[in-house]
Amino acid sequence: MPTQTPGENLAPSPLPPLTPLTMRFISHFGEMGSRWGINRTVGQIYALLYVLGRPLNADQIAEYLAFSRSNVSMGLKELQSWRLVKLLHHAGDRREYFEPPKDIWDIFKALLEERRRREIEPTLSMLRDALLENPANEVDKIAQKRMREMYNLIELSSSWFDDVQRLSPETLASLMKMGSKVKKLLEVRDKFRMPGSGSKTKASTDHPDVHLNPDLKE
Repeated sequence: MPTQTPGENLAPSPLPPLTPLTMRFISHFGEMGSRWGINRTVGQIYALLYVLGRPLNADQIAEYLAFSRSNVSMGLKELQSWRLVKLLHHAGDRREYFEPPKDIWDIFKALLEERRRREIEPTLSMLRDALLENPANEVDKIAQKRMREMYNLIELSSSWFDDVQRLSPETLASLMKMGSKVKKLLEVRDKFRMPGSGSKTKASTDHPDVHLNPDLKE
């Protein structure tokens, strides 16, 4: 349900002009949009809302970017589906206003989650179905083995992503700043691991969901 921003002064404040710096930022996001799976218009609308740091309605966005009202409406619907903008109202104003999440980490997580939903999950579904089939010949056995390796890697990455999603922004920032220190910590752990204790790290190929065909085990 749209949130409502209380306020007695209904006269809108004047819109700030776009400076060369903000225009360059908006233009760049339009160019990058296609690489992220969104078109140029959607990328520029999002960049405008983000860089100005204030809610805008569709007419204001159209005026800023010289887009048609219909293109702006379609772009905003796309951004809402990505959960990159939220809808709100000003008291006494029937128009709908839009703004991006205020926390940059929320934006980052929303982008990753939506890309996983649109791109990664369909691939996982296809691979699961393929691994359930009985290979008819040696070619299919080899193909399933290769697909199992791909499935394991994607599934492991997805599990890691789920763990990251649950971290607080502060913890996530600290983890990212550690960089290569994480590798050193893992090396230290391996040095102190008792030999023959049975605590050998399992490879990602041991994921239970992919032991779908005994002929595929190495």
